[in-house]
Amino acid sequence: MEPTEASANNRDAEPRTVDILLSTLNAKFIHPSLGLRCLRANLGELRERSSIVEFTFDQDPCLIAEEILSHQPRIIGFGVYIWNLIETEHLVSILKDLAPDLHIVLGGPELSHQGGTESICRLADTTLGGEADLVFAQVCRQLLSGESVEPFIACDPPDLESLELPYGEYTPADLTHRLTYVEASRGCPFRCEFCLSSMDKAVREFPHDAFLQSLERLLDQGCRTFKFVDRTFNLKATKAVAIMDFFLDRWCDELFLHFEMVPDRLPEEIRERLPRFPKGGLQFEIGIQSFTPHVGEKISRRMNLQKTTENFHYLKSSTQVHTHADLIIGLPGENLQEIGSSFDQLWKLGPDEIQIGILKRLKGTPIARHDQEHRMVYSRRPPYEILSNDRLDFTTLQELKRFARHFEIFANSGRFPRSLQLLAELESSGSFQSLFAFSKWLWRSIQQVHAIRLSRQVELLLEWAKLHGVHETMADAVCLDFLDGKANPEKGRKGLPHHLHQRMDRLQRTAS
Repeated sequence: MEPTEASANNRDAEPRTVDILLSTLNAKFIHPSLGLRCLRANLGELRERSSIVEFTFDQDPCLIAEEILSHQPRIIGFGVYIWNLIETEHLVSILKDLAPDLHIVLGGPELSHQGGTESICRLADTTLGGEADLVFAQVCRQLLSGESVEPFIACDPPDLESLELPYGEYTPADLTHRLTYVEASRGCPFRCEFCLSSMDKAVREFPHDAFLQSLERLLDQGCRTFKFVDRTFNLKATKAVAIMDFFLDRWCDELFLHFEMVPDRLPEEIRERLPRFPKGGLQFEIGIQSFTPHVGEKISRRMNLQKTTENFHYLKSSTQVHTHADLIIGLPGENLQEIGSSFDQLWKLGPDEIQIGILKRLKGTPIARHDQEHRMVYSRRPPYEILSNDRLDFTTLQELKRFARHFEIFANSGRFPRSLQLLAELESSGSFQSLFAFSKWLWRSIQQVHAIRLSRQVELLLEWAKLHGVHETMADAVCLDFLDGKANPEKGRKGLPHHLHQRMDRLQRTAS
């Protein structure tokens, strides 16, 4: 296997020998680990004896091990998450076989709630549970001085004012080619039972002035993509407004900001600033999860539906904010009809994207309390997705998972806005039933949920439309979508079946 971009960027002409190595297996190269950078920034006098090397979980574990060992570390710390647990365990086993004296320290949300009993923890030497910004440094000091450490250490949340901010750990290459994750706060005041943040006791804020100074330095260094990982960016309007004003005062064309927002909280101080952000500059991730009231009560997620609806209407009518809304399938007590109703309500609100997620039983979350009452059956392997419950049998959940993937391909790609609107209107029972029926037909026809080439997507839309007697209307909609350019950014014809070229010419002449 050839080295990926991630490993190529890690490799110097001569590997730097260090005592402490920090590493993780990211989902994609563009996703740098904020956690590793927090740990290194807070190593104190040991920082210069450390380095960060990052990989992606699809790389050859032997190549990863080779690069790690080339640095000759005495200690290596791995960030372990739901998406990389299996691959990291394999890597740890290889490293332990090759270098039994290498002290392996594990941390991350995937290993913070079971006291180090997981099989990967038994392979490694030490596991840190919780926020280990300061504890990791203390463990390294003990190990380098020859002291022993416990196999599992629970870390209390640190005082954020005592931490060194991690943003100096981003390299120029990171800032140019990858997302930049930042956090103005940690914690969440809400108790949504499917979320790890439900266990937080309070929201804690980083010192405001120091945080803004760090953002200023990142901007000066060329950073243009800021992804805030705060769970509730708009919890305190004064803080949110100060950060928004900071960026508005320094706005440039390439800037992009991502915030996670509470759906029913959009006070006037925030509203009045939003129209000042240009198209493509601001994205809100808005967690709806479900519009079914009794399900929200059951999982401790309460939401003011009227205010949420008003906020969506405002964002769509008065701003250019890109809205990314989340739904979760498989929540306890929610049946297929209620899932469809939630989807239809959200579809009518018109977010730019609807992310359809499958419920996962994250370790430590209170969602497990519903297992017996609702016969919740989850996969035992990451990402621990729901397999069935008392409202949705296994077959139905399989169909819904395929629906989520097909929706990502045909809807969230943004290629077919007119075509998808027509598709969603084919069933009188609503947009969900229309799109769900299309997904089930797709699976019967091609048995694919990945790697459907663009021209094949077009043909499938036309075939389904023909079955419903709207082939001509769909063909026009597809051509107009291509003319808009999202299906093909160069506004050419690549991906458009040849038999539609004359139709596209006619529509283009009509439009001009």
